Amino acid sequence: MKTRKLGNSPLHLTPVGLGTWAIGGGDWKFGWGAQDDALSIRTIHEAMAVGINWIDTAAVYGLGRSEEVVGRALKEMKDKPIISTKCERCWEPDGTIVPRLKRASVKQECEDSLRRLGVDVIDMYQIHWPQPDEDIEEGWSAVAELVKEGKVRYAGVSNFNVAQLKRIQPIHTVTFLQPPYSMLNRSIEAGLLPYCEENDIGIIAYSPMQKGLLSGKVTPEWAAALPADDHRRADPQFNEPLLTKNIALAKGLAEIAHRYGRNSAELAIAWVLRQPRVTAAIVGARKPGQIKDTVFGGKFAIKPEDLARIEEALAVRG
Repeated sequence: MKTRKLGNSPLHLTPVGLGTWAIGGGDWKFGWGAQDDALSIRTIHEAMAVGINWIDTAAVYGLGRSEEVVGRALKEMKDKPIISTKCERCWEPDGTIVPRLKRASVKQECEDSLRRLGVDVIDMYQIHWPQPDEDIEEGWSAVAELVKEGKVRYAGVSNFNVAQLKRIQPIHTVTFLQPPYSMLNRSIEAGLLPYCEENDIGIIAYSPMQKGLLSGKVTPEWAAALPADDHRRADPQFNEPLLTKNIALAKGLAEIAHRYGRNSAELAIAWVLRQPRVTAAIVGARKPGQIKDTVFGGKFAIKPEDLARIEEALAVRG
């Protein structure tokens, strides 16, 4: 798989990266239901076998569980992938998630992530959310210190807006931004895309399939059968009146994808990657076989006439 240069760094990422939010399991507020760690490890190994060269995780996914599982998978690999993880989402003993960007907290989170992952340095480290907003300069300064200390190679942020990026840029160069981006969430196009282009900041899009909605696999029955501990049950996009609209859109996407011999999930990923400033897209998988159904989304280009058809379908959805 061809790679793309990440912003102002020398890192080159495959257009599709493996997302490990779901392998954190369902035992926390934003879980995806019960998960078998052995299947997770097999999935990680499969992703590398099909040519993916980087993994995205976060301390908060499964309250440490996702990083630990990634760490176990890494121990069995001769050729290590690029690892990206995050700080700022902390949790109390009872599982309550709290935002923290104080220097001491960020430094301790990095140490904990290094331990769980079983690595000496984190390739890509980022602030997960700009919260509390008044502490983003302090948190970013701590990340900059971690780079100087050799514990982090390249620093980025997730879910920041343009104004927040401008506040932290003088402290330390932002190498990458990780925002949500999909056909159903295009908010980055107006301001963030041009700002990142002007400042050579790589963009790594998360939720390109809108948590699976654009995969073509979602039906009313499928949504109704989601486990009680799957956070998508409370997501408006998975409930009426939006669910019916989203299923109809995915059906239309499948018809377009069929012209390429691909599925709607791959089309949704390719659509995100059509933006030159988007370095890569995070694609989640939690069992073997899933990543094979989506990885080709990083390998083909959508023709202009089909991009126009997609815009028409999005306009019909409203």
